[in-house]
Amino acid sequence: MTAPAVTVGARATVTEASWLMTGHGVERLPVVDEEERIVGIVTRGDLLRAVLRTDGDIERAVRRDVLGTTLWLTPRALAVAVEDGVVPLTGKLERRSDVDAAVRAASRIDGVVAVVDQLSYRVDDTRPARAAVEAGESVAGT
Repeated sequence: MTAPAVTVGARATVTEASWLMTGHGVERLPVVDEEERIVGIVTRGDLLRAVLRTDGDIERAVRRDVLGTTLWLTPRALAVAVEDGVVPLTGKLERRSDVDAAVRAASRIDGVVAVVDQLSYRVDDTRPARAAVEAGESVAGT
C-alpha cells in the first residue's frame, strides 16, 4: 500500500474514483467518510459494473431516482431517452431550482456519461422576485 494511502470519499462519483485509480496506478481504493474513517473499499470491477449499465437501466434509474424520488413527479413527467449513457432531459418543470436538482441528480447516476439539459421552467425561484423585477427581468422561466 502507498503511504499515505490513496482514498476516495464516500460521496465521490464513479468518475472521480476511476480518475484516482488511474492517476495513482491502484486497483482498489479505501472509501472514507467525512472523518476519514474507512467505510468500505471500491475495486476496478466495481467501477466497471457501474459504468457498463445498459441505456435502459439508466433510463429506469433516472425515472425512478430523479423524477420519482428527487422531484416527486410521475415517471413520465419528462422526456428521457438515454443513448450511449447520455441523458437528455426534456420538458417543463415548475421551478428553476427543480431543473438544477434534476440535472445534478441525473449526473450522479452510475453509468451516466453526460446530461443534456433541455428543460424549461415556469418560475425562477433562484432569485428573489423583487430583485428580478427591479433588474427588468421576467420571473417566468424560459
